[in-house]
Amino acid sequence: MTATTKPRETTEEKTKRLKRLIQVAKKQLDMEDDSYRTMLQSVTKKNSTKDMLVWELENVVTRMVSLGFRVKAKPTDRTQARDSQSKKIRSLWLELNQAGLVRDPSEAALAVYVKRQTKVEALQWLNSEQASKVIEALKKWLGRAPSN
Repeated sequence: MTATTKPRETTEEKTKRLKRLIQVAKKQLDMEDDSYRTMLQSVTKKNSTKDMLVWELENVVTRMVSLGFRVKAKPTDRTQARDSQSKKIRSLWLELNQAGLVRDPSEAALAVYVKRQTKVEALQWLNSEQASKVIEALKKWLGRAPSN
């Protein structure tokens, strides 16, 4: 296993994570217990998450998303680069996404792009010259965007 590969989530871990997510969704949607249990019953024929299988929990999460639940992103990684060049790279990456040229605006997708350009694993490890190379490549890419 490489240093960047995450171990697979066990069924037990996934079950716990989904149950926590459902509780967060219940709170975010401000669901009263009766409404919550009625929704569980309609989705899984069970009125508690206690004995649900992973696929049933996933169906409950899907239903809660359709009711307006929004999964919030995890807080940013503390090792994330915060210098001005890194901020510019992120800004250009998001502009490319807005222009429809980048499908995935995530940090992970940006990291893949940066690695392809520089052979450096993470944005925070770029030196000034490498960061400038990435910035110029992103600017050129953005310059090729079709005008509306």
